[in-house]
Amino acid sequence: MAAEPRPARLSESGFPIEPLYGPEALAGWDPATRLGRPGEYPYTRGVYPTMYTGRPWTMRQYAGFGTAAESNARYRQLIAGGGTGLSVAFDLPTQMGYDSDAPLAAGEVGKVGVAVDSVEDMAVLFDGIPLGGVSTSMTINAPAALLLLLYQLVGEAQGVAASALTGTVQNDVLKEYVARGTYIFPPQPSLRLAADVFRYCRAEIPRWNTISISGYHMAEAGADPAQEIAFTLANGIAYVRTALAAGMAVDDFAPRLSFFFVARTTLLEEVAKFRAARRIWARIMREEFGARDPRSLMLRFHTQTAGVQLTAQQPEVNLVRVSVQALAAVLGGTQSLHTNSFDEAIALPTEKAARLALRTQQVLAHETDVTATVDPFAGSYAVESLTDRVEAAALALMARIEEYGGAVAAIEQGFQKGEIERTAYRLQLETDSGERTVVGVNRFRLDEEEPYQPLRVDPAIERRQAERLARLRAERSSTAVDRALDALRRTAEGPENVLYPMKEALAARATVGEVCDALRGVWGTYVPVERF
Repeated sequence: MAAEPRPARLSESGFPIEPLYGPEALAGWDPATRLGRPGEYPYTRGVYPTMYTGRPWTMRQYAGFGTAAESNARYRQLIAGGGTGLSVAFDLPTQMGYDSDAPLAAGEVGKVGVAVDSVEDMAVLFDGIPLGGVSTSMTINAPAALLLLLYQLVGEAQGVAASALTGTVQNDVLKEYVARGTYIFPPQPSLRLAADVFRYCRAEIPRWNTISISGYHMAEAGADPAQEIAFTLANGIAYVRTALAAGMAVDDFAPRLSFFFVARTTLLEEVAKFRAARRIWARIMREEFGARDPRSLMLRFHTQTAGVQLTAQQPEVNLVRVSVQALAAVLGGTQSLHTNSFDEAIALPTEKAARLALRTQQVLAHETDVTATVDPFAGSYAVESLTDRVEAAALALMARIEEYGGAVAAIEQGFQKGEIERTAYRLQLETDSGERTVVGVNRFRLDEEEPYQPLRVDPAIERRQAERLARLRAERSSTAVDRALDALRRTAEGPENVLYPMKEALAARATVGEVCDALRGVWGTYVPVERF
């Protein structure tokens, strides 16, 4: 008697993963148009011809906590340990454009990142780190322009020309309305500010990546792989349209666009997701926007392993999860990678945990053979089929967004947020019921967890930051600050680039909160609309 066929397992994106794939999965499939060669259109196989056979990806560990001095010490440790790029985490007050002594900042100073209130804090943050020789990524969105300018001012103080600075500023405010919530201004002035960063960097900091269009935070909020790339690429389209409407030529800014995705433990679908995203973006940029510079067609991206999949239960198991996630990112062709520390579900990473996270990348780069050949999964019946399925699901979602009138209109009507919330709810139900296994949480549990001593942020940081701000305000020229902020307000009311008067205000030692308050007075603040 023949065995009953085993039902297909569903992918994270909701389509079946077949128990066996063969040639029929790719029937009528043209490798020339679907794959191409690495470094050539449609970039399915990677954006560079040699990928990691020439050199590994950038190992960019995300870090920041407490004061600028404490974070500076951690950055030095990461560089000494072999890290090849820095990635700055800012605390919530900084992300929301508030100074550390603002009433709304109470209890949050230095908690989930470093507190940066002024150019003096930024100088301490990078003390002893030559900005001409390190690539820095800054996870900051609504006030991204401010932090970029502070970085430029510190570089100039070190004697480093702006043209020599390299790195990325996230500057992706649209995903804040969808999933993360650290927005300040309404969508339209936020898009204007993002476009001003594009124009400013082209003229002043030409090697800087002006935006990192992010699906990571949507995935952390619950988006599945198809939703992650669909909503991210739709936001990318919105940024391109905004820059074009501001009078920029597509090939003048598109080569500096970059992206930011998550890597989950579902390795095969994650590899397929990255390959599908590259193919979709290349086609959009060439066919919709008429880009001709090959660099404009390349979807270059940073990856972070999935923090939402880490567990406080049996935290050492997270080392295994992070290793699998990192492997998915590497096999998918990432340009840079952050590996989460195993204790991040409990608290800020300890120094040992951060070092182990970096060592995970170094083992992949130097002890395995995944860097020996480009796109090792090319031609795999399973992966190519999954790539096609993820691509089709993402394109269907992107078509729905266009029906709303584009990403901004869909955001304003709550479409993306609602879709992500439904997916997150479904995943939680599957975990609660045991249908989805989470090791150590709903299966393979311990009767008693082993004690673990996490890193704690000193609550006195808030008081010390307030004291620093009081000294700064007492020592600076209030007349110069007021004059610079007035110039910023006047520029914000018109069409000119706000980054030039903003830099003057920051150089006069205006604080992050004061600059953001000046813009709030002109542009207002965003109040979300709940659709569901």
